[in-house]
Amino acid sequence: MTNLIRIPTPLRNLTGNAAEVNVEARTVGEALDALEAAHKGIKARICDEQGNVRRFVNVFLNDEDIRFMDNLATPLKDGDHLSIVPAIAGGLAPFPPVKRA
Repeated sequence: MTNLIRIPTPLRNLTGNAAEVNVEARTVGEALDALEAAHKGIKARICDEQGNVRRFVNVFLNDEDIRFMDNLATPLKDGDHLSIVPAIAGGLAPFPPVKRA
């Protein structure tokens, strides 16, 4: 099954600046293994030493977070797409700023 992996800008230096990579895989884990086989070193940026997706990296199958599915064992269908999305800091402060006298 052919699946598309969307590569975030910070990792594109590892894919020859490709924004998308096609892989043959039956599960999300196999897709990441295929991505690593084609682009050495990229999986270490996505997964930790135990092989789990790093906490600050989100992987979406189509529009669903794989953490709410079967994680790396999530099955793929032909034509599915994966998006690797690194978490970023920022956003609105949870409380209003303190006014100083």
